[in-house]
Amino acid sequence: MPQKLNASSQVRKISDISISRSNILFILESLVEPLIIVLTLWGVAIWVEGRLAPECLILSVVIFSLTFPSNTKINNKKWHIIRDTITSWIILSFMLLGFSVITGSLRAFNGEVILAWLLLTPVFQIVTILILGAITPYIMKLQGQKKSAIVAGVNLQGIAISESLKNSEYANTDCLGFFDDRSIDRLNTEMNVNISKSMLGKIDDIPQYVKNHSVDTIYISLPMVNHSRIINLLDNLKDTTASIYFLPDIFLTDLIQGGIGQIDGIPIVSICETPITGIDAMIKRTFDLLFSSVVLLLISPLLLLISLGVKCTSRGPIIFKQRRYGLDGKEIVIYKFRSMTTCDDGPSVPQATKGDSRTTPLGRLLRKSSLDELPQFINVLQGRMSVVGPRPHAVSHNETYRKIIKGYMVRHKVRPGITGWAQVNGFRGETETLDKMQARVEYDIDYLRSWSPKLDIYIIFKTISMLLSKRENTY
Repeated sequence: MPQKLNASSQVRKISDISISRSNILFILESLVEPLIIVLTLWGVAIWVEGRLAPECLILSVVIFSLTFPSNTKINNKKWHIIRDTITSWIILSFMLLGFSVITGSLRAFNGEVILAWLLLTPVFQIVTILILGAITPYIMKLQGQKKSAIVAGVNLQGIAISESLKNSEYANTDCLGFFDDRSIDRLNTEMNVNISKSMLGKIDDIPQYVKNHSVDTIYISLPMVNHSRIINLLDNLKDTTASIYFLPDIFLTDLIQGGIGQIDGIPIVSICETPITGIDAMIKRTFDLLFSSVVLLLISPLLLLISLGVKCTSRGPIIFKQRRYGLDGKEIVIYKFRSMTTCDDGPSVPQATKGDSRTTPLGRLLRKSSLDELPQFINVLQGRMSVVGPRPHAVSHNETYRKIIKGYMVRHKVRPGITGWAQVNGFRGETETLDKMQARVEYDIDYLRSWSPKLDIYIIFKTISMLLSKRENTY
């Protein structure tokens, strides 16, 4: 029996059809918390010191980059707003204070300014969010009357846009329904949805319907193979004032940072692109350099101790070097403390398994605690790796899995990481089945779609939390 009309979550995730970024409320909500944090710092600094010191300006840039855009909260219950705001601020504060103490930069700030800022910021954030929630109806009215839309063609991306318009708190458009030449029974079967109440007519009925019902927007979701049919529909719609958008069926593929752009006025559609470019690339690289430098400085005694342990407990080099694929699929060499009696780097590299005879007694401890991967912070300084990113696999594994897992090589659109989104979601260590590797790749690709400085910081804290707890699949 056909289900109720519902968009495919997979298509919704892949297509990333955004209807809110030009919305006033969306823009305000994205900016409000970062601005409150920065303005509170400025206000406190001017109140206490009578000036805005250079170190406060630098901190403002850093904190704005970490918190923009802020997450939606206005539709949450008041208690949830208070809880989430305070929790987020505590985590961010501890991270900033910890980094400042480690680097010694905390001494550059006035203690009274920092204390007042830390205490007052969550209060101002909560008050501002509650006020924004209260005036939301008035903000929505500023965007004018509700608009109406129709969708030409019933398919997954068409259903996805309809559901987005229906469910988005930012949408100022109602989707009236669909037009398609296929029968309702056929559509119900093919799409596995109950489309009956949403059907408005055939494709040829669209121009007259648009005129009769003053439709504002038309989303054409017809297959690209129907080129002549689309051109004919567009010609018939020239006698209307409706805005027309085309939903090409390329959105059914695995878009990575997909979007619309142009080169010298020629429109282009990006299908697969790295999310880390321009200022984002500079922020991520600067963070990698600072974080890795501080970590290596702090753990230098531990590195020396592990080096002595590896050298004294088994024959072979202290550092194990292995070829792996890095940014854009280019070969890199990564470093690890040797944890096995062999240094496999050939056409076949067996993964470590439970009770693996190749693993040394000290190596088992190093692998279990992930201490064997500490030398990779040197790789980060070299620019071969990042602190956070998809974990690099041995070249032989890449050559195997790229042939059997769709989109496997897409994960190399960013630098590989010491830790990653897949690892903090339970896919750390051995991937003895194809399903596990497939899941790891899906998380890696999802990281590319969702990357932000905040996500990197979350992954780092989550990794630390996981390392402090027992994990069974690391051998």
